[in-house]
Amino acid sequence: MSPTGYTGLGMNAYLLGILAGMAVVLVIAAIAKFRRRGMAMSDAEKADYLSGRRARMLPVLAIIYITQQATYFAVPSGTAHRDVDDVKISAWLIFSGILLAALSTKGFWLERREVRSVIDDEVSQANRLDAMRFGFIFAMLTCIVIYAITMFEPVSGRDAVHVILSDGLGAALIRWGWLERVAHRDA
Repeated sequence: MSPTGYTGLGMNAYLLGILAGMAVVLVIAAIAKFRRRGMAMSDAEKADYLSGRRARMLPVLAIIYITQQATYFAVPSGTAHRDVDDVKISAWLIFSGILLAALSTKGFWLERREVRSVIDDEVSQANRLDAMRFGFIFAMLTCIVIYAITMFEPVSGRDAVHVILSDGLGAALIRWGWLERVAHRDA
C-alpha cells in the first residue's frame, strides 16, 4: 500500500461502483414490473397509475439523492484514498445520470410507447420544464455561492461539480415532484 493509502485498484473500484449502480436500477425495474404483472389495465389506466406513482416517488428519490451527498462530504479531504470512495462516486454518477435522464425524458422506459405518450401529457411536460428551469436557476445560485466561498477557502473542481450537480438536480426533482403531486391532487 502506498503512503496515501491508495492501492492502485481505483479503476476497478469505479467499475465496481458503476456495475453496482446499474444492478440496483435493474433490480428496482424488475421488482416494479413484477408487482404490476397481474394487473389488467387499459393504456389510460396504466398511465394514470404510473403518473400517480411518479408523483409519490419523485420527492422520495430527491430526498434519498440529496441525503446521499452527506456520505460524500463526510470524509475529510486529508484522509487516505479508499476504494470504497471510488465505488460511492461511481454509484452517484450512475444515479445522477439516471435521474437526469428521467427528468429530461418521458421516463418509464420499460413501458410501451403508447403508455409513455399518455403519461407525458401537457401538464406533465409543463411541470417537467418548470422543474428543469428551477434546477438550472438553483445550480447557477450554487455556482455563485461556491465562487464566493473560493475567495476565502479553496474548493476542488471535483467538489464544486459534485455540489452543483447535486443541488441543481435535487432541486429540479423536488420541484417536479411537488408540481406533479399538486396536479394529481387537483385532478
